[in-house]
Amino acid sequence: MSDVTTLYGLCASGLIAIGIYGFSLQSEPLRRIISFNLIGTGVFLLFGVAARRAAAAGFLADPVPHAMVITGIVVAFAATALTVALILRLAELNTDPEENIQPEARDEKSA
Repeated sequence: MSDVTTLYGLCASGLIAIGIYGFSLQSEPLRRIISFNLIGTGVFLLFGVAARRAAAAGFLADPVPHAMVITGIVVAFAATALTVALILRLAELNTDPEENIQPEARDEKSA
């Protein structure tokens, strides 16, 4: 049982490390969101490992860490959806409608 929790702990640490690495190096907003979600996933996994270790030590399983993880997943999903919607809206506002017109159509429009 201890080997499984150690493996999960190492995987969680790896996810957090990859997320921090990606968040610090990426400048594109969508890649930063993905990196931030990797960090959050690693933290949720660490919460699960902590709850599992307490239950394996002979104590009754505490449902609070599991409830926090489930709530955190829902909040993270909603925050990610909101952030992606805001990024799409920002990209829509920053693009020029004339850029999307084909060169032939632009010539016909000006003639």
